[in-house]
Amino acid sequence: MIANQLSKDQTVSGWINGFIGVVLFGGSLPATKLAVMEMDPIFVTTARATIAGILALSALVLYKEKRPERNQGFSLIIVSIGCVIGFPLLSSLALQYITSAHSIVFLGLLPLTTAIFGVIRGGERPRPVFWLFSGIGSLLVIGYAIAQGISASPIGDVLMLIGVVVCGLGYAEGAKLSKTLGGWQVISWALVLSLPVMLPLCIIYFPLSAIDIRVQAWAGLAYISLFSMFIGFIFWYRGLAQGGIASVGQLQLLQPFFGLALAAYLLNEQISIGMVGVTLGVILCVAGTKRFQK
Repeated sequence: MIANQLSKDQTVSGWINGFIGVVLFGGSLPATKLAVMEMDPIFVTTARATIAGILALSALVLYKEKRPERNQGFSLIIVSIGCVIGFPLLSSLALQYITSAHSIVFLGLLPLTTAIFGVIRGGERPRPVFWLFSGIGSLLVIGYAIAQGISASPIGDVLMLIGVVVCGLGYAEGAKLSKTLGGWQVISWALVLSLPVMLPLCIIYFPLSAIDIRVQAWAGLAYISLFSMFIGFIFWYRGLAQGGIASVGQLQLLQPFFGLALAAYLLNEQISIGMVGVTLGVILCVAGTKRFQK
């Protein structure tokens, strides 16, 4: 009975931590938009990884964490490529062409790509209805992107699609690795792994006219460096480890709503009925894939 109570408490803690992580991730694209409006996307990507990497290295040293096993290295490289480099860079580049509100629609596919890579990596055999929901959700996003082709940029759409795919891979690999390495340790070691590359590039691409950049842009960079790149992942991977990848992972379905609200509030971007409708449709499809993934 005590064991069951402890298990329930751990599950509740997992949902709470996962929810906090999703809320923090919800501000990522609006904050990135604030930054790339006045800074080079490569600098934004390398700066956020450098700042978060220094924090992660400090935490690992402070808590005297052991180095990952050799067989965990490949998984950490995937997490680093997907979550530290790939998605941040691709989304930063995309936001030069599209609004953050438009880009947030693509986040509706993130739980789907995470689930698909989880299936691939875990060797599961989902039911045919899983792929039905998967296909419908993908068609909704692609159809919306094509319909907005006149006012939006196909370059931005393609960059966001690729970014969501690599991020899903990083999420799935990180969730799998967190079972043995630990929740916050996964993102910390992935950040440290990328630091030797990100730090020099951050210095090279540091803006020459930094003094002319507005406070809002620096605030956006600070947010994605502290919360999106490091603190959010601590809560997220801890939640996945405590409450289970499949169940807590569903909280990602709330992320587009938080992002759209922040885009409207911080950037005064117009949230169309089409954006909300597509986001809702994708969420329903992703919920179906989660329901029938096994």
